[in-house]
Amino acid sequence: MSSLPNGSPVPPRGQTELFGLTLRADHRNGKPNGSVLYPGDMPQSRDSDQSTAAAAVGDATRERILNAAMEEFARHGIAGARVDRIAKLARTSKERVYAYFRGKDALYADVTAREYVVIAEATQIDPSDLPGYAGRLFDYFVARPDHHRLITWGRLELPGTAAGADDPAQAAIARKIDQIRQVQQAGQLDPAWDPTDVLALVNQIAMTWASQPELSEAAAAHAVDPTTAARRAAVVTAVERLFPRAR
Repeated sequence: MSSLPNGSPVPPRGQTELFGLTLRADHRNGKPNGSVLYPGDMPQSRDSDQSTAAAAVGDATRERILNAAMEEFARHGIAGARVDRIAKLARTSKERVYAYFRGKDALYADVTAREYVVIAEATQIDPSDLPGYAGRLFDYFVARPDHHRLITWGRLELPGTAAGADDPAQAAIARKIDQIRQVQQAGQLDPAWDPTDVLALVNQIAMTWASQPELSEAAAAHAVDPTTAARRAAVVTAVERLFPRAR
């Protein structure tokens, strides 16, 4: 291959070296079009990096809003909650809150949807061991009374709201009822009970103390054993007598 006076090789016909880049003439369709051949890989677009960073910041902001809303709704309910307090706690603006959520009802719906997922994962119903499930529910809400208040506010303030087909609470309930029915069909649980009644009774027993804090105060003052462990044992025993564990 011939070389230039400076010792560098002569580029192939139709190509020209300029500032370390190769300029190539492209004669497609009979018209010359200049193109550049870059040595090595093309650098990644800054726009892509900036878009990824912006998405991460947006996700973090949304998460802070949900956490702040959880605290605000649990303390003040839906009607009493204030978006400006949520924004302040989330270290953002009211406008940003409304950019993510249409309003307080939509924000409450997102918060509770996430909470139902957390509850389901934390308590994990086992229809062949309903006393164990009741104990896990008891533990969850005793440790997180604000979470119980969050759900209760919705029951009080949104009683006439029709649940949609994708409502997470209804979906979770339907799954649990189906699991209970399967255990009944397998002969591990008395089939005389309607599975919906089974779930309602177990849930109510498990959340007795969370839903009646005044009784917790009375137990602390008057119960033979005032400890939380004694209350838990009573819950598990009550469910065991109604729906014994599968042997």
